[in-house]
Amino acid sequence: MKIHRGLVTAVVEGLQQIFIRNRQADQVVEQLLKSNKKWGARDRSFIAEHIYEIVRWWRLVKYGANIETVTETPEFWKIVGAWLLIKPVHLHSGESNDLPDWPEFQYFTTNQILERYKDGLTVRKIAQSIPDWLDERGSKELGANWDTELNALNQPAPLFLRANTLKSSSEEVRALFSLENTALVDGVPDAVLINKRQNILGSEAFKNGLVEVQDAGSQLIAPYLDIKPGLSVIDACAGAGGKSLHLAALMQNQGSILSMDIIQTKLTELKRRADRNGVTILETMLIQSDEDILKLSETTDRLLLDVPCSGLGVLKRNPDSKWKLKSDFLENIIKVQWNILSTYSGMVKKGGKMVYATCSLLPSESEKQVQRFVKEHGKAWKLLSEHRTSPAQDGFDGFYMALLQRKS
Repeated sequence: MKIHRGLVTAVVEGLQQIFIRNRQADQVVEQLLKSNKKWGARDRSFIAEHIYEIVRWWRLVKYGANIETVTETPEFWKIVGAWLLIKPVHLHSGESNDLPDWPEFQYFTTNQILERYKDGLTVRKIAQSIPDWLDERGSKELGANWDTELNALNQPAPLFLRANTLKSSSEEVRALFSLENTALVDGVPDAVLINKRQNILGSEAFKNGLVEVQDAGSQLIAPYLDIKPGLSVIDACAGAGGKSLHLAALMQNQGSILSMDIIQTKLTELKRRADRNGVTILETMLIQSDEDILKLSETTDRLLLDVPCSGLGVLKRNPDSKWKLKSDFLENIIKVQWNILSTYSGMVKKGGKMVYATCSLLPSESEKQVQRFVKEHGKAWKLLSEHRTSPAQDGFDGFYMALLQRKS
């Protein structure tokens, strides 16, 4: 395979943005791909794939390249060179390639890198490319399951769409994106798996609000809230609102949805998406203090709390977050989750229901929070059911959801 210098330079630049300037990988890749109109589909694919692969396997590649800290441009070139040698072996796509005869690669000894790579595979935290503290935490909380889940989280993320049932159906979406390149998903009625990568966001189906990009596991959360048309619903940690839009579709545009968040730009984006989706029952509200929550005491039939979390369940989609996540952030976010659950739950009417959800694999952010809530608020609340998706077993992202009911 011929390797083009301009493309490798783009990969190096992208990695510097992610690891030195601490920018998000998806935004970096998107910006890079727009920066050169001359790149064709194969060029763009090379850049995106190599950036994501190196980010995903960062620790293993650094180990192979025998580099502790990567701060200077020549070190980034060495990392990319090491990955170009390791990749065919690691992804089982053939024998290792020779590197181009470029000055940046002149000090490379291929055998040494491949030897160190094989050595790294014997230690889980290096082989699975994860920080020490995260490996310890996952092992402590998940035991033997950590190995299989970690392995699944290092696979590339599948692409799922959700048919917006206000405008289309999963069968119609399959027809739009070609039957042979798509599949339905057992147990997730509105989900469509896209087997062959295509430009969804540029498609007419997306622009006209027939589909949203949403993981199949994420699509289980809105229905878990026991939704029917005509109810009043609050989505209290709405973000850009993928689940709010799903709720509106399940309610057939009948009833009311109040989507709340602490960040206005996300709510602005949600309004735009709602218009595109043909959603007419949704209002947004910026949360500025706990006072805003108290004013809504006992006003809603259903409450969705898709709380901020570590995001450990969606690492295959956001591989850079494992390098940005820190243990003190995790401890802090657990306190934030508890504050949201114990405070926001007051918005539910007596007899109403609430879903507490996370995109984390850790029980400390999920099951244990709900156990504590039921223990402390058991006179007023009961746990009806809980469900987990497993990246290893389902192939979806890792979500937790619990359905609770406020006693009448």
